[in-house]
Amino acid sequence: MVVQRPTSRRRSLLVLLVLTAVTLITLDQRGSGPIDSLRSTVRDALAPVQDGADRVLSPIGDWIDGIARAGSLKDENARLREELAEARGEVTRSRSALRENERLHELLDLPFVEDIETVSARVVSFSPDNFDVSVVIDRGGDDAVAEGMPVVTGSGLVGEVTTVSGSRATVRLLTDSDSGVGVRFERSGDVAVVQGRTGKDTLRLDFVAPELAVHPGDRLVTSGTGKFPSGIPVGKVVDVASIPGQPYQDVLVEPWADFGRLELVKVLLWAPPAGPEG
Repeated sequence: MVVQRPTSRRRSLLVLLVLTAVTLITLDQRGSGPIDSLRSTVRDALAPVQDGADRVLSPIGDWIDGIARAGSLKDENARLREELAEARGEVTRSRSALRENERLHELLDLPFVEDIETVSARVVSFSPDNFDVSVVIDRGGDDAVAEGMPVVTGSGLVGEVTTVSGSRATVRLLTDSDSGVGVRFERSGDVAVVQGRTGKDTLRLDFVAPELAVHPGDRLVTSGTGKFPSGIPVGKVVDVASIPGQPYQDVLVEPWADFGRLELVKVLLWAPPAGPEG
């Protein structure tokens, strides 16, 4: 005697219910009115089966939709990052162009140059160490640049040309310890020599007599008694100290030119007169 397992009986019952539902649906589509009363009974009987299928298939559908959405979001994020990078690059280029435009305007109006012929140049490299404080510009002998010529920005004196090739020139900056420039006080007309201090942002003013009244804020320009023409802005006094027993005051000067942001400069095509430096 073969005993039918409960599982087999449930499977047979499920098949019977499905076949019955299909039959009823077919009859209903043909307009058989008597089966209307059975529709609710069949729907109720199949409801547990439908609910179970929904519970199984719904997470799978959500997972598939999630994968599709994740791929779309990844593409969208990549596009937005690219657009953001392009926008940042455009802002950087605009700021650079604006800064260069400002430097050019400064170089166009140099009241201290007067009628001296000039050549505009761009700084292409800086000295690699603190013992040779200099820059290289993209103008040289082919542009009439020669050794000893002053180099300026819109703010004032930068330094002097020391070596020249056809298309390049090296400029020793005021902050180099080998740099010495004759200056005078705008207020009093007294003269002195400003000296570079390698590795320092300030210059030292030499040969200032103890009796000379010097105050922070006093402005200095080239004296015109040596290698540079007169009246080029050099800097302002930032510190004054009298040292007992010393023949000169200890005076520090802040240069007008910003040596950390040199980009565009002008070379004064000016031949220094023969005579002592300063």
